[in-house]
Amino acid sequence: MFSPSQHDVRRFFCETHRKSNANEILTPLEAIARDWIVQHPEYAEALRDQDAALAADYSVKRGQSNPFLHLSMHLSIAEQISIDQPPGIRAAFLSLAQRLNSEHEAHHQIMECLGQMIWNSQRSGLPPDGEAYIECIKRRG
Repeated sequence: MFSPSQHDVRRFFCETHRKSNANEILTPLEAIARDWIVQHPEYAEALRDQDAALAADYSVKRGQSNPFLHLSMHLSIAEQISIDQPPGIRAAFLSLAQRLNSEHEAHHQIMECLGQMIWNSQRSGLPPDGEAYIECIKRRG
């Protein structure tokens, strides 16, 4: 299983941003990441300077959203949808995106459900509940 560190994730997004701006060839994963970076121009400054990105503190007490976490969640959700794992997420996403008339907003709604599923799993010590995750998505919109 691939478990990148916080710095690995930040380097990945900063390098993807750099390569995209330089019109360099991107890997398939970088191309997906670039698509989400483009949809979040508010993160351009955070992605521009890798050293600053590695040193940045996005702790809750600072009251600042973490662009790397947000982009990582978009990437995770895109992967889940592409392989329909957990089963039913693709259909739930398509239905939600249609109701909201926005795939991007559907991703943001799914993020709430993903965060809730992870939090519940961590709190209970049980594996993530994919069925509850899909039901949460179905109730959104």
